[in-house]
Amino acid sequence: MFSLTRRASWLAICCMSLALAACHANRDDLARATPQSLYQRGSKQLKAQDFSNAVKTYEALTARFPFTDQARQARLDLMYAYYRQGERESAIDAADTFIRENPTHPRVDYAYYIKGLVDFERSANAFERFLRVDLTARTPTNARKSFVAFNTIIEKYPSSDYAHDALQRMIYLRNRLASYEVNVARYYFKRGAYVAAAQRAKEAVDDYDGAPAVREALQILVTSYERLSLGELAARARTLYQENYGSGSEKLAFADEKKHWWKFW
Repeated sequence: MFSLTRRASWLAICCMSLALAACHANRDDLARATPQSLYQRGSKQLKAQDFSNAVKTYEALTARFPFTDQARQARLDLMYAYYRQGERESAIDAADTFIRENPTHPRVDYAYYIKGLVDFERSANAFERFLRVDLTARTPTNARKSFVAFNTIIEKYPSSDYAHDALQRMIYLRNRLASYEVNVARYYFKRGAYVAAAQRAKEAVDDYDGAPAVREALQILVTSYERLSLGELAARARTLYQENYGSGSEKLAFADEKKHWWKFW
């Protein structure tokens, strides 16, 4: 038993020694490497989806040779490596730094794309999608940030390779943001806060044209103006509704809900 224990101890010590030797060798190797060899190594690791080591290699490259062409390219690859590694804040920081330091770089659109992608995927995790969580009731802070980043690509870099994907994601985000505004407007309307309801409904109509939720936003707008005795504004909203959705403005399903004496919300 003693012999087996001693052998196990020596084996553990040997393994630790080999691991330490490998770490030292790797650090020495990085220290002797050129910008080109470091970038090639990082690229191979990235293609192999070895994101952890790719991050280390790119970080070494940008730290040791910050003003080289390889370092500038590595900063773009590093954003993606951070993103795939799950280091989302690092990905955002790297993208922001690149945009600030290289505003005219031919691939600055990629930095905006990574920013949009990170916040887009923060909108709902897989578990929430599986449970079909109602995202319209949740403040869409990350969705707004993602929308702005993708919109920057569309407006500033319409010929970008990422423009089409950015536009498709913006349509999804537009629909979600519009649904959130309508959800808030509905909340205010049910509580008799017609000024606030009209304001949020108008924001949905003005900011998210084309979203499915705009139809209900116009209905809330018409009814809220009517409750406030703002006939001219109600007529304008009704006309806008008719131009887009046909004659008449459908009655809100919840407009005449009666509150029970025991219901305080």
